[in-house]
Amino acid sequence: MGVGSLTLHDPHPTCWPDLAAQIFLSEEDLQRSRAEASHTRLAQLNETVQVFIHSGDITEDLLLDFQVVVLTASKLEEQLKVGTLCHTHGICFLVADTRGLVGQLFCDFGEDFMVQDPTEAEPLTAAIKDISQGSPGIITLKGEVNGHSFRDGDLVTFSGIEGMVELNGCSPQPIRVQKDGSLEIGDTTTFSHYLRGGTITEVKRSKTVKHESLDTALLQPRVVAQSTQEVHRAHCLHQAFRALHEFQHLYGRLPQPWDPVDAETVVDLARALEPLQGTEELLDEALLRTIALSSAGCLSPMAAFLGAVTAQEVLKAISRKFIPLDQWLYFDALDCLPEDEKLLPNPEDCAPRGCRYDGQIAVFGTGLQDKLSHQHYLLVGAGAIGCEMLKGFALVGLGAGGGGGVVVADMDHIERSNLSRQFLFRPQDIGRSKAKVAAAAAQGLNPDLRVTPLTYPLDPTTENFYGDNFFSHVDGVVAALDSFQARHYVAARCTHYLKPLLEAGTQGTHGSASVFIPHVTKTYSGPASAGTSEDTIHPVCTMRYFPSTFEHTLQWARDEFERLFQLSAETINHYQQTCTSLADMDGPQILTLLQQVLGVLRVRPQTWKDCVVWALGHWQLCFHYDILQQLRHFPPDKVFEDGTPFWSGPKQCPQPLEFDINQDTHLCYVLAAANLYAQMHGLPGSSDQTALRELLKLLPQPDPQHLNPIFTSNLELASAPAEFGPEQLKELQKALEVWSKGSPLKPLLFEKDDDSNFHVDFVTMAASLRSQNYGILPANRAQSKRIVGRIIPAIATTTAAVAGLLVLELYKVVGGPQPLGAYRHSYLNLAENRFDRWVPSAPTIQTFQHLKWTSWDRLKVPAVQPERTLESLLAYIQEQHGLRVRMLLHGTAQLYSAEWPPEKQIQFLPLRVTELVQRVPESGLLVLELSCEGEEDETAFPPLHYEL
Repeated sequence: MGVGSLTLHDPHPTCWPDLAAQIFLSEEDLQRSRAEASHTRLAQLNETVQVFIHSGDITEDLLLDFQVVVLTASKLEEQLKVGTLCHTHGICFLVADTRGLVGQLFCDFGEDFMVQDPTEAEPLTAAIKDISQGSPGIITLKGEVNGHSFRDGDLVTFSGIEGMVELNGCSPQPIRVQKDGSLEIGDTTTFSHYLRGGTITEVKRSKTVKHESLDTALLQPRVVAQSTQEVHRAHCLHQAFRALHEFQHLYGRLPQPWDPVDAETVVDLARALEPLQGTEELLDEALLRTIALSSAGCLSPMAAFLGAVTAQEVLKAISRKFIPLDQWLYFDALDCLPEDEKLLPNPEDCAPRGCRYDGQIAVFGTGLQDKLSHQHYLLVGAGAIGCEMLKGFALVGLGAGGGGGVVVADMDHIERSNLSRQFLFRPQDIGRSKAKVAAAAAQGLNPDLRVTPLTYPLDPTTENFYGDNFFSHVDGVVAALDSFQARHYVAARCTHYLKPLLEAGTQGTHGSASVFIPHVTKTYSGPASAGTSEDTIHPVCTMRYFPSTFEHTLQWARDEFERLFQLSAETINHYQQTCTSLADMDGPQILTLLQQVLGVLRVRPQTWKDCVVWALGHWQLCFHYDILQQLRHFPPDKVFEDGTPFWSGPKQCPQPLEFDINQDTHLCYVLAAANLYAQMHGLPGSSDQTALRELLKLLPQPDPQHLNPIFTSNLELASAPAEFGPEQLKELQKALEVWSKGSPLKPLLFEKDDDSNFHVDFVTMAASLRSQNYGILPANRAQSKRIVGRIIPAIATTTAAVAGLLVLELYKVVGGPQPLGAYRHSYLNLAENRFDRWVPSAPTIQTFQHLKWTSWDRLKVPAVQPERTLESLLAYIQEQHGLRVRMLLHGTAQLYSAEWPPEKQIQFLPLRVTELVQRVPESGLLVLELSCEGEEDETAFPPLHYEL
């Protein structure tokens, strides 16, 4: 994450159990100091961060050189000593540790730690409609608040106000919220009269956090928990760690794996501990005993989760952004162990083997290790979460034995922005295949890991590759995707092939991890509402003519990019290659497309100046003339028949913009548009804003008389497509013939992560200008990039945490059949210290007449000789399942409909089923979709599997 420097202190020699959870250690490092062995590989993650090794004692003078100190795998005596020194000197102090399937984190940031930005939310902003002169002054807001809502006592500041300029840039002012939503501020009596415009912005307040030192917090633990039950469990885990420290102090070691004698000793030590202050809770001795039995192990998913949360707390300490933990966090995944005590490991099965999996075998035994090694898994996505999952696979040994393996599928290539969160990649890998680089890096972590990289996307276009034969060799699927559309598709394939699905996603400090097991849990549904999906589609009419949110304008701008710089080039190239007459094409549609790209030019651009002329003309078309045209169709005073104003509610009446060379948004739009236009035509561009400003001063402002006379506005075309006649088509054909001469154009595919290609700049500027037309608060560049790029932002801490949670579920999936109560969905918010885990829902049972099924079920039709006809298939379905088929589909092809006329039924019913489908799959299985007579509209019958 780019801290200034990092110093490691760990003189302990590397041993076999370390390799189960520490990615920078290998067999060659055995007996070497863990710090020394890790140094080189750790430093390679970020060459701008200085990484040092300290091999001496931890002294008071040493601690004074640091802002943050973290202790891991340390004894309690050392924790108390270092914690006291840090608390005395105002050094942020953390303790993180795991013992098998339980973990703890302690934070002490001092008695007056100032958090400058307590929440992840952006400051509230709103457009101003009016400000009254008076004491107090009353602010009326325009449209919706960007964010939640203002509250009494919020501090605000102002910008962009015309008239009452005294408020612009003023010191933060308190507000009071009125019942009608208006805001009351201080005395504005002496201020200038308000004219128009302006934005009110919340000023986020800092917050002071008070932490106790470790010696005090040890007996008065404040734990992060959501319920009384969670508090009690956290207190038991707290006492368990104290008892384990005491055991280690007395015997110089941890309890032996699954040794009942050692475990009982730990329980006795816990009983003898000084009780926690302020509570009279009874110890859960069964819980303590289970913790002690499994405490000798070291697991990579536990380290990943606790390490990620700890790293986020370190970032909070450094940046003073987000509220730190208060003060203890306890986490356990004991649900990974079998519920049946007869299936728990025994000491012999968990004894050290002198191998890299000893830390894992100490918890689960050799049985699970063998199962892990023989698994075949598909990992879809080698991005942030995908890299973390590959790390987890390497450490747990998934597919690392005979006959096992992992396939990683990702068609993308590595970009520079990936390096901050996808740790398997290095600067020298930029431009290379993510799947191939990640596979090689994962094998570097564990040479026994068998990873096959694939660069084909997993989507409907590749079902001939990722088909029946491919999935028949897959035991499970992990989805690490940044698109909800892609997640839905992968989940549908898992449902079709009855494969377990592990799925995770992140958005900033928010993360989720979910598990979907055939016939045990519900299938994946995922976000589908406008508020949760980044793939929300807005109605075209709303986007183009009546936008009311910045999302509308961004979607419009993103579509504008595609129309101007991709589709238009592809259309002209197609015409150039085929010489197709426009009379044979959709004339109005082609006119709409090419109007934009030809614009004010009658011939192809030859110079940078030509591109600037086009960009300036297009600015005038979009943000001035099209708005005037719209206002001619829908005047500001237009009303409906009942007297309701047309421009009311979410429909904001637009205003045309006047091009101003001194407005940065205007200039930057022309710069971006001209460069993209130049790229499309293979011409050199320019980033010189000063030179562009001088060039624009010399160019005349386009007016309607100078625009290409072939074209009308988009709005006229949309409202009167029938007016597109033969003469206009002839003129367009003539212009296109002139335009298409020369080399093919270069269609531009939108690329979000290259900050020098002007793609995001164009969309951001276009959306901002569109927002100005409609009085909408625009989005900043970062927001625009996130929305229009259709990406879910990732940070290293959250991705590591959700990957750890997924691998914990992987243990259960691989371990064998588990009841529903064993599995966990998880949600976390590292900014707000929220950690939720819950049992998934069981599959929903659907019914129709006597038939009951879930989304995991299917209706089967066995193969017979000779093959069934359509008529005998329908009869079989009615006889075996009691269903009268109304419609039968194979993909989108209709194989049967009860509404067919008699002559068509006579023609098709005697045909064999394979004669009705276009392609018979090699697997010998047809998957058909049916609807039945008497069903309700929302009924979704199970698929029909027709065996050949």
